[in-house]
Amino acid sequence: MHETFLASARRVIEIETTAIQQLAERLDDKFIKACELLNNCTGKVVVSGMGKSGHIGNKIAATLASTGTPSFFMHPGEANHGDLGMLGKGDVLLAISNSGETGELLNLLPVVKRLNVPIIAMTNKASSSLGQHADVVLDISVQKEACPLGLAPTASTTATLVLGDALAIALLDARGFTPDDFALSHPGGSLGRKLLLKVQDIMLQGDGLPLVTTGATVSEALLEISSKGLGMTGVVSSDGKLAGIFTDGDLRRILDAKADIHTTSIDKVMTHGGKTVQSQTLAVEALNTMENCKITALMVVDNERRPVGAFNMHMLLKAGVL
Repeated sequence: MHETFLASARRVIEIETTAIQQLAERLDDKFIKACELLNNCTGKVVVSGMGKSGHIGNKIAATLASTGTPSFFMHPGEANHGDLGMLGKGDVLLAISNSGETGELLNLLPVVKRLNVPIIAMTNKASSSLGQHADVVLDISVQKEACPLGLAPTASTTATLVLGDALAIALLDARGFTPDDFALSHPGGSLGRKLLLKVQDIMLQGDGLPLVTTGATVSEALLEISSKGLGMTGVVSSDGKLAGIFTDGDLRRILDAKADIHTTSIDKVMTHGGKTVQSQTLAVEALNTMENCKITALMVVDNERRPVGAFNMHMLLKAGVL
């Protein structure tokens, strides 16, 4: 029985892989024209389809919207009962129908034509009613469905989804859409947190900042490290500027050398200067600095090298950057 499951799964993947390969081979000027229509759209790309095509259409609309092409899904059944008001001049309709004869979609065509809204059809029959009324027809036909009964849309819906992704990414490339642009539309996602979060958003500051002055003893620095819980402390000179950094790793090395922590000056054992970042630095850039330098905490300084904050790996993890 287990082998039967695996054999069935492999057959489905092979069929759908073949469908995608064939889709790539027949891309032509019609795809280019569709991209140009979408790229020049001054309104929104309205995606519509019934049943499984509708589910795929929902995903295509979401992908377009998240990659810089304003888009939403319009259910053709609801559109026939009032939601067609979503469609306006300047929009483009991306209509998905495997047969090209979906009644709910065809019922929309008179109004769509009256609004002079261009139609991009995704169908396996260019000669269908939908295909004949479309400005561009994108072929989503497949040799066969992965369903052995030939009934459940499988390879055809996969091909449609892939073609929708191809449109979205082609437009993304044409517009020079960047990771920062993507993050702006995903502020609640992990990528948004990584690309939008700045050091100032997570750092400790004020009384939470671990600091001792030059001339302090190692024992005083140890108390500061323990009380602030970052595993390090900054060392500031009399003018308030950061002179160096002392970490719990430095402390272990001192203890191994059997130095007297009560009499040893922090000036002799700190890391002079030390690695720092500024508050406007992106958190993900600070993370890269920490990983490259093999350190677990960083001091944050201003343009005059005065300490304004501090943070560690745990705070980055808590903020969702790691």
